[in-house]
Amino acid sequence: MKLLYDIGLKAYKAAIALAAPFNEKAKQMQQGRQQQFERLQQALHGNQSPVVWFHCASLGEFEQGRPVIEAFREAFPEYKILLTFFSPSGYEVRKNYSGADFVLYLPLDSEENATKFIKLVQPKLAVFVKYEFWHYYLQQLQEQQIPVLSISAIFRKEQVFFKPYGQFYRNILKRFTHIYTQNKQSLELLRRINVPHASVAGDTRFDRVLQTAAAVKILPLVEAFVQQQQVFMVGSNWPADMEVLLPLIRKYRSSMKFIIAPHEVNESSTSAVMQLVGEKAIRFSEATEADVANYEVLVIDNIGMLSSLYSYGTYAYIGGAFGKGLHNTLEAAVFGLPLFFGPRYSKFQEAKELVELNCAFPVSNAENLLLAFEKVYTSPAFRQRITENEKRYVKQQAGATAKIMADIQQLLK
Repeated sequence: MKLLYDIGLKAYKAAIALAAPFNEKAKQMQQGRQQQFERLQQALHGNQSPVVWFHCASLGEFEQGRPVIEAFREAFPEYKILLTFFSPSGYEVRKNYSGADFVLYLPLDSEENATKFIKLVQPKLAVFVKYEFWHYYLQQLQEQQIPVLSISAIFRKEQVFFKPYGQFYRNILKRFTHIYTQNKQSLELLRRINVPHASVAGDTRFDRVLQTAAAVKILPLVEAFVQQQQVFMVGSNWPADMEVLLPLIRKYRSSMKFIIAPHEVNESSTSAVMQLVGEKAIRFSEATEADVANYEVLVIDNIGMLSSLYSYGTYAYIGGAFGKGLHNTLEAAVFGLPLFFGPRYSKFQEAKELVELNCAFPVSNAENLLLAFEKVYTSPAFRQRITENEKRYVKQQAGATAKIMADIQQLLK
């Protein structure tokens, strides 16, 4: 399995190099890792402060790790914070994040890279968020006796760790000083494979969305667009989501406002949405407060507004679940919005629980969406129950950050 792991990493590196001339994400990944050790050395040059290292795969994992990063900053102001990303979708959006002192790509996992990286950084503590399980980095951290935590981790029985042939990957998990899981099922799976240093802390995203909701941004242009009408929010949608949404938009666009925030913010995706929704739609970048109320659909063509946009919503559709998987539902759930999304949500604990609470409604096609929406739309009392139950659920799930920070305080005494 170790041989396959090494071959897989080399194949991945080669695939990125081959794709870079034709794929923007691959190009960013390749360019971002060029001269990475020189950049790291330059960033750390002259630093005399202790360093804590946080690693996130991408933007979603960053949002999970962010409450702990910011709580750490407050509790340990004498530390420098190094934040690394694996993916461009995280690094490119958060490379100027002020909560960290250094933001870089993580060099690809290898014995040479891991040895060099740990020697340069010399972290007093490493924190990996959710899905990051890199053999050589964890091996180096263990050999150097540097504590390493996995936070907001979630496991499923079909993963390789729990297969008869998964011993190599089970050994990776055993290198963590402690694993904080999102739920009891994950903890039970770890216990079955003799990973003792684990406990349930919950999902730090609940802490994050409560923080965001408490400091929501007022958006004057959006207020001018909404004009106190009901709003159907569409967040992180892909083309497959738009196919399902279009009949609903056509039916209700004259009686409520629609705000659409595509997952990919570029000219191609924005133009595609504008073409689909047709007349009386306007891009956020081209709208003015004076005339935006005359439009029925507002298409968001920038990054960073989505969590605040949900505060203007009455209902929300969350994209991604007709493709690789559902995007962040909690950003909308914190405001008590009835949620709708596609069928691929089984890997997301909070989505399953929201469905069980009758606050979220998975759909498989446009007809399903219309039927599910109309049940909520035609019953204000039902919608009010959803709002109350959803807000209560989010508050009850909070607290993971405090549990993790209490242990970090003990580790760094």
